[in-house]
Amino acid sequence: MAGRFITFEGGEGSGKSTQARLLAAFLKNRGEDVVLTREPGGTDGAEAIRSLLVTGAAERWTAWGEACLMNAARAEHVARIVRPALARGATVICDRYVDSTRAYQGAGKGLADADLCALHAMTSGGLWPDLTIVLQVSPEQGLARAGARGGAEARFESHDRAFHERVAAFFAGLPAAEPTRCHGFDADQPVETLAAAIAAVAG
Repeated sequence: MAGRFITFEGGEGSGKSTQARLLAAFLKNRGEDVVLTREPGGTDGAEAIRSLLVTGAAERWTAWGEACLMNAARAEHVARIVRPALARGATVICDRYVDSTRAYQGAGKGLADADLCALHAMTSGGLWPDLTIVLQVSPEQGLARAGARGGAEARFESHDRAFHERVAAFFAGLPAAEPTRCHGFDADQPVETLAAAIAAVAG
């Protein structure tokens, strides 16, 4: 029995991680086998790559360097975590996936979407989500939220305002561009209200 693959997407400070955890708890309480994971990350090797990507100066990597590192982490993650869980019938909930690559390295840094999708097809074996939750928040509000939480993983937050505006524009257009897979939600609402709306779509 094949499982279900649900991803959460959005800019910095959009509340993806919180909402992914809440949906996982909701589905577990309903008796589902749920795997909650993230990208880049999910395995020891992918987490090591994550530390290279999310720390240091904004200019630490070129756009293609980032894209290759993201996809190296994804290859490990998909092969070792996502596909085995789906094969046993679990619901996999992932905090970021391919659409973040398209948004950050594509819209944000100028790499062609077709090239990134082709790279994704090779590294993931063509695995796309069944459902993508897109949380939309203005760059100003999202960066303010992200700054308030602190932490060392602030490399992408340190990119300039124009970069974050391009990323936000990509996410804003994604639900209309791919409506069968992607559902957009305004992230500027109470956490519990947003969680209920997401559960109604994902449940």
